[in-house]
Amino acid sequence: MRTTIRLVAGFEKWHFSGRGVEAAAAPANSPDMEKALIIGSSGAIGTAMSEALVTRGVAVTGLSRRDHGLDVTDEASVDHHLGGLDGPFDMIFVATGALEVDGQGPEKSLRDVTARNLQDQFLVNCVGPALVLRHAPRLLPRDRRCVFAALSARVGSIGDNGFGGWYAYRTAKAALNQMLHTGAIELSRRHSESICVALHPGTVVSPLTEKYLGNHPAVPPEEAATNLLHVIDGLMPEDTGRFFDWQGERVPW
Repeated sequence: MRTTIRLVAGFEKWHFSGRGVEAAAAPANSPDMEKALIIGSSGAIGTAMSEALVTRGVAVTGLSRRDHGLDVTDEASVDHHLGGLDGPFDMIFVATGALEVDGQGPEKSLRDVTARNLQDQFLVNCVGPALVLRHAPRLLPRDRRCVFAALSARVGSIGDNGFGGWYAYRTAKAALNQMLHTGAIELSRRHSESICVALHPGTVVSPLTEKYLGNHPAVPPEEAATNLLHVIDGLMPEDTGRFFDWQGERVPW
């Protein structure tokens, strides 16, 4: 039986219209960016990131599950949708991910760990972005600065784990971080100005997080997107392979 995963989807193109987008303009010294690819463009952060880039005058190509059936957990689907794209893109931003799969929330105890949830979390939070990353060498330019960024989570940090719990989600995000770190090494060999990073957006208000906000301070997606873009603006090729939070601070592995 096919697993139902709460993801974003579809394919659409966004172009600058100069109206109706509530997002911060690019800082004066931000790197030039003409084309961006957003994976998960119909989700909360994906939509906000697309709109923020459109405000800057960036031509954004959006792919999501909802509109055109991109399933990032399915290799054939990713190859079909990304294989038909014309690059290069100055940035590829992967905004997919899930706290819950088929209604199974984060585990509070070892007795709650199941093989099914471990597999499902790994599929959506690591395999999906990894399949997109596989297309990065073809879709990123080799003669200028370019960025591949994927949403990770601080709870995926092994060094910063002082509370326990959330076994499957933590493990899947830790695996994603390793995938991005390793991919950054290979990308840099032929894309000398490439930057491949994991990004922690902070706690963002969205349908995927509403049950888990608790007492944690949270920001709307528009603010999260603006924060992440400012971090991306400040990254240099020597930052490739690292893990940053929404303030631009390095997160321990």
